[in-house]
Amino acid sequence: MALLSRLAMICFVAAVPVLLVTTNVRFFAGEERFYERGFRNHDADQVTGVSLAELDRAAREIIAYFENDAETLRILVTRDGQEISLFNSRETEHMKDVKWLMQAVFGVQEVALAYVLAYVTGVFLWARERSLRSLAKLALLGVAAGFAVVAAVGALAVTGFDALWTRFHEIAFRNDLWELDPDTDRLIQMFPEEFWQESTYIIGAMTLGEVAAIVIAATAYLVFARDGAPAPDVRARGRSRAAGEPGPAEPALPPADTRDQDDEQD
Repeated sequence: MALLSRLAMICFVAAVPVLLVTTNVRFFAGEERFYERGFRNHDADQVTGVSLAELDRAAREIIAYFENDAETLRILVTRDGQEISLFNSRETEHMKDVKWLMQAVFGVQEVALAYVLAYVTGVFLWARERSLRSLAKLALLGVAAGFAVVAAVGALAVTGFDALWTRFHEIAFRNDLWELDPDTDRLIQMFPEEFWQESTYIIGAMTLGEVAAIVIAATAYLVFARDGAPAPDVRARGRSRAAGEPGPAEPALPPADTRDQDDEQD
């Protein structure tokens, strides 16, 4: 039992930073304004020759593609009065791999969220004040681990994002379809490396902000919460009496003969 309890705590500590990072990734992956901002900051319309209105529509179709069951992403846009395919076959095949990766991230996020909610609910249902303080300490451990990971990735991104980005693709994908030509492939023209570098910084900053909020809340609870023994379980006492167990001792009456002598003296 103790081993399972420790394992549950370790899983909770690990799930907290995983939940923060994957939630932020999922948020930005489904946020149209995030794509639109990138297109305008990096002049995607001029590089691709496709209007911003068409690129914005393509972004919405990419977001839907990550969530739906379609195997292949097919986007048609208008360029110079003609309807053309936005992506070539190599880019389309790569987007299949990207979709698999994004859905894996979404799945991990859902599992982490379910576990954290289940753990916290269990603590509230079955534990008293001491367990709530323990929950706050575990949350601090979890965000500390998350801070260490985000700080390490941030340091690598600042000192050498090119190498970090290449290594990420080598780990995440089993082929070389991600190696696109910025002169001809619109996918990398729409999402250049600078776009992803900025995205990494934004997600990292957002995660650190969430870490700070959890640290403040958990620390405030540990400092200001009442530090004492847990309240007695009144419900358990009531159940014991109902089961016939002896309750607290009542004051004993004096013997009958003593009471009779007192009455005669009166």
